[in-house]
Amino acid sequence: MVKLAIVAVFMLLSSIGSGLAEEAPGIATPNFWDQRQRLARVDLAARPRIRFLTSVDFPPFNFLDQQGRLTGFNVDLARMICEELEILPRCQIEAKPFAELVPSLKAGDAEAVIAGVAVTAEARADLAFTESYFRYPARFVSRQDAPLPAPDAAGLDKKRIGVARGSAHAAMLEAFFPKAERVEFDGREAALEALKRKEIAGVFGDGVFLSFWLDSDAAQNCCAFSGGPYLSERYLGEGLAIATLHKDEELAKAFDYALGQIVAEGRFSELMLRYFPTSAF
Repeated sequence: MVKLAIVAVFMLLSSIGSGLAEEAPGIATPNFWDQRQRLARVDLAARPRIRFLTSVDFPPFNFLDQQGRLTGFNVDLARMICEELEILPRCQIEAKPFAELVPSLKAGDAEAVIAGVAVTAEARADLAFTESYFRYPARFVSRQDAPLPAPDAAGLDKKRIGVARGSAHAAMLEAFFPKAERVEFDGREAALEALKRKEIAGVFGDGVFLSFWLDSDAAQNCCAFSGGPYLSERYLGEGLAIATLHKDEELAKAFDYALGQIVAEGRFSELMLRYFPTSAF
């Protein structure tokens, strides 16, 4: 049956954007790679091609640009990996609906998924993962005319902090900052609107989303980050990693080697600056 769900297929050899951002003073560009690791390069010369799967609904990591071209942080990172492993002419990336990515990988339609598949014990039963290359930080935002004090357990005593009801960030706020007065809203946008109206002292949520909100027209230049970032595997998961099949764990190790080289060469920081003009960290 013809797969109508395929949105875009292209060779990674084609241009994805060659300009690299220059690091500006004060911009945080973290990496989550232990540079003490010494990984061996894996020979992929015998492989005729390496096919990555991704989706188009996860900006800024993978999405379609105004010309309908597949782009994003993950897409560029896949290209860098292929360059580092000297297999770029044999690399492809294909976009499908997120729900089809892992089934397609298991069916042999690709060798890897780079699209935010959650790294869980259940997923590890079927898949091998690279080391995490990105972790989601939690952050506080507050009004620029009323910044939060040091956002620690004592500094937030009785401060009204907005969170999305039932979210991981609500649970994390309760666990890490029990003296704050947690104010739950039906969604993070409602919490941010309350912050703009000065009804609460701050909002606690996903740093990536908040970094883009701060730059948006909706924020009206009202607010800024306070403290942080805060990372928690228990509440926020293990972050982003590339998935392969268990039987192809050698490929995951090859990607790990390439990721380590990309970090050591400073190219990962350049990629962060390209897609996160206001650092989430």
